[in-house]
Amino acid sequence: MTEEPQGTPEVPEGEDKPFQFSDKRKVDPASGSPRVPGAKRGDSRGEEAGAAREGGTPAGAAGADPLAGLDFEPSAETAELEKAKAEAAEHLDALQRERASFTNYRNRSLRDQEVARTRGLEDVLTGLLPVLDDIERAKAHAELTGPMAAIAEKIDASLARFGIERYGVVGEEFDPTVHDALMHRTADDATSTTVELVIEPGYRIGDRVVRAARVGVVGPE
Repeated sequence: MTEEPQGTPEVPEGEDKPFQFSDKRKVDPASGSPRVPGAKRGDSRGEEAGAAREGGTPAGAAGADPLAGLDFEPSAETAELEKAKAEAAEHLDALQRERASFTNYRNRSLRDQEVARTRGLEDVLTGLLPVLDDIERAKAHAELTGPMAAIAEKIDASLARFGIERYGVVGEEFDPTVHDALMHRTADDATSTTVELVIEPGYRIGDRVVRAARVGVVGPE
């Protein structure tokens, strides 16, 4: 008996061909690496070549990422998350700008209020200067007694409560920035220029002089 060569049996015409399975998966289920077109299943050379072509490392190598060769698009949930993060960053930036703008506005408003308050005090003080000068003259001549003296003390307390200061006394050093010298004389024993006579006291609010003290001074020759 002669042995016939083994091979795929021929199917007579008219009969159904046997079922054949062709594995067309792009990723090898055993190694997890992408397949190279034309490489047979289990061909390690094809897997290594595919990994090298993709810039990765062969499956099983140290540090290899089994998902590096997978080709997939980000899910809709991931896209929505990135969009939400971008919108949150924009809202945070807008909130920080708005907060800085409000802080600047508040500081500017406080400064404007203080300037307006000082101007109002200056206007009131300027209007009261003639009355205050009469009270000081009466004090100098000891003409304030009884109820009038008490009223003068209350006026001084009210001026101090609003930060208004009266200045100018005999013997203090002459300062041309806060004193207005209406009279001047020299003396042999004078070592510096000082206030000898207070004609009208000066008034200031903080560092701002509303009216300079009008004085007579004495100084060296």
